[in-house]
Amino acid sequence: MSTSQNTPLPETEARSWTLGLRRGVACRCPNCGQTTAFSGFLSIKGACERCGHPLGEYRADDAPPYFTIFIVGHIIVGAMVALDEALPLPVWLQMTIWVPLTALLTLALIRPVKGAVLGVMWGIGLRS
Repeated sequence: MSTSQNTPLPETEARSWTLGLRRGVACRCPNCGQTTAFSGFLSIKGACERCGHPLGEYRADDAPPYFTIFIVGHIIVGAMVALDEALPLPVWLQMTIWVPLTALLTLALIRPVKGAVLGVMWGIGLRS
C-alpha cells in the first residue's frame, strides 16, 4: 500500500472520491484509512480516533439502504431467473432458497455500502 493511503490527509489537500470509496468499503476512516469509521453495526463515529476527522458530520441517510436494495435486487433476481430457466423448482423450495439468501446478502452488504457512501461524501467534500 502506498503511503498516501496510510497517512491522514490535511483538510486543504485535494481529495479523491475513489480513495474515499476504497477506504469506505473497507469500513475505515476515509481521511486516514487506519481506524474503523463505525462505532456499532451501522453507527458512524463522531470523530476518528487517529486523525480526529469529524465523521459524524457526514449524513448518509437513505442512500445506503437504497444502494443495497439495488445491488441485492439485481443479484437475487438474476440468480432466480437463471435457476428457474435451468431447473424449474416448486415455489416453496424457491422461497426457502431466496428469502434467507436475500436477508444474508443484505446484512453482508449494508455496512460496506454505508462506508462507501461516507467515503464518497468525504471525497467530494459533502458535509451537512
